[in-house]
Amino acid sequence: MQTEYILKAMDAALAAGKEILNVYNDPSSDFQVERKADNSPLTLADRKAHEIIMTYLQETDYPVLSEEGKHLPYEKRAQWDTLWIVDPLDGTKEFIKRNGEFTVNIALVKEGVPVFGVIYVPVKETLYWGEVATGAYKMEGVTGRAGRSLEEMKASAFRMPCAETNEVFVIVASRSHLSAETEEYIEEKRKIYPHVELVSVGSSIKICKVCEGLADEYPRFAPTMEWDTAAGHAIAKASGAEIYQAGKEEPLKYNKPDLLNPWFVVKRN
Repeated sequence: MQTEYILKAMDAALAAGKEILNVYNDPSSDFQVERKADNSPLTLADRKAHEIIMTYLQETDYPVLSEEGKHLPYEKRAQWDTLWIVDPLDGTKEFIKRNGEFTVNIALVKEGVPVFGVIYVPVKETLYWGEVATGAYKMEGVTGRAGRSLEEMKASAFRMPCAETNEVFVIVASRSHLSAETEEYIEEKRKIYPHVELVSVGSSIKICKVCEGLADEYPRFAPTMEWDTAAGHAIAKASGAEIYQAGKEEPLKYNKPDLLNPWFVVKRN
């Protein structure tokens, strides 16, 4: 993948994160919360982040499929061999709760497979990125690239997975969407492993936990969309993990006719 596109996606995520924090930290902001057709929340920060990301990615050769953008019919999207899949603010419910567990997700997908992804956690100033060909990285204390090259960014980052294998089997799960099916899955794991620990967190941070080696699995038996997972999926693949469709040894696919994901499990290979 062209280095300039990786850097552009990083810059877009960091710039969007800065704008999100401007809204998040404004004591006079009411977030301007609206409800979309599926009853999910939409805030001023979602809209501003989308606008900023588009200014960066529109300069590339690839079309953009963003949660907050216009969703073209599959007949047109099917012609896209390569595209960006973007969630300008993943974890809007966590944003509204002000718990800091929200992210910016940007992925590049080729022929239905994520090949590069960047996830930025604005409140934590933590940047995750991964390219399947070159590995996955975590960088802390970053608010901007400051002209650094990709190699300079890597030199300041941790290569993932970067955590020691834990004697406890750690399952990370959704803070806002823990379904009965997910709870049943966790109980089945308790029958296999003597020590199972459940960690609850919001947004695509859950996928990052598996990429880092801080969690063994992330089961999701509740609705998600392609933009919720595409960036994390690329980073997972680059870190030696995978996102499998639940009950199958088959990874999630992208730019499908229906943008809804099937249930899935993120786990290390």
